[in-house]
Formats: sequence, structure tokens, C-alpha cells
Amino acid sequence: MFLRTENVQTFVRLYPTVSSIIVTHVICWTFFSIETTFANFLLEKLIGINVYIRMGEYWRLFTPLFLHLHFGHMMINSLSLILFGPALEKMLGTCKFIIVYIWSGTFANVATLFFLPPLYSHLGASSAIFGLFGVYIYLIIIHKNIIDRRHAQIIITSLCIGIVMTVTNPNINTIAHTFGFLGGATIAPFIASRRNPYAI
Repeated sequence: MFLRTENVQTFVRLYPTVSSIIVTHVICWTFFSIETTFANFLLEKLIGINVYIRMGEYWRLFTPLFLHLHFGHMMINSLSLILFGPALEKMLGTCKFIIVYIWSGTFANVATLFFLPPLYSHLGASSAIFGLFGVYIYLIIIHKNIIDRRHAQIIITSLCIGIVMTVTNPNINTIAHTFGFLGGATIAPFIASRRNPYAI
């Protein structure tokens, strides 16, 4: 389920949505890391800044999901997506996976808007990835036949590690991670089929 044995070509063919998101991560990070005047201007227009969202720049609730400040930040999120995204994309299908990913990240950014200061700024895919865990936990609790015990333990352990990292790192948006997870968990009943053919 989480052990990747495919080559790059096969991975892209089997998991086009996950692959597209990762490619977007890399392209965006590469472009904005150049730090040209235009790149800096565009980044300023795309990152989540609460005060500007309140002024009507609502695209900032969505665009931060594909932006990362540092290479390490981008790599951790992309690797997490490589590990935990494919199985869920296979189970849900492309459209439902995209809905979960975007909904979880946007839900988290809306929570950030309401609970954090006006000048707070944020970017990163972590909240959307926590949304994937929200769906996994829903499946583990409600549809026990879909995910076997061994893989359920891996998911729960990985989530616990993510929670510990969230609460111990002062630079992490705890609100976004929490509400990203809740976003995935709350939408899961509407998109996770009880008759899923991909029991794992």
C-alpha cells in the first residue's frame, strides 16, 4: 500500500493526480527560488495573507497549497504525498481525490483566516496532506474492511508523528494542520464508498 516499487513512468501513469501535484510543487518552488523581481511580486500575490483575503483576494485560500518556502519544506510534503497519496487516489478516483485535497487545504486556510491574526501569512501543502489522513482515519474507523490492520497501524503511527511535529515546532501552522485533518474527516462520509473495490 505504502511501499513504492513503480518506476517513474509507471507511477505517473497509475497516479496522475498525485504526480501532477508533485510536479506543481517542484515547478513552483524552482520558479520562486530564483527570487527575481517578478517572481517575488507574484509570490506576494499568491501566498495566504489573512488581511488581503479579508479584502477580497479569495484566491489566497487556494494558491498557498502548491507553494513552499524552503526546499526541505517542499520535499517533506512531496514525499508524504508520494507515500500516502497513491493508495487514496486509487481508492477514490481522480475527481474525488482532488475534491478531498482541495477541500481539506482550503478548509484549513479558512480556519487560519478566522483564528489567526490579520497579518499572518501561510503557504504549504501540509494541511491538504493532513486531510488525506482524515479520510484514512474515517475509513479505519467506519469501513474496517477497506484497510487491513497492518496498514492501519502505519497510518495511525504516521499521523501521531505528524501531530508531535506539529505541536513541537513553533513555525508550523497548528490551526491549518488540525482543520486540514478535520476537513478530510468531515468530507470522507460523502466521498468514500462503502463498496470500494480496492480493499487493502
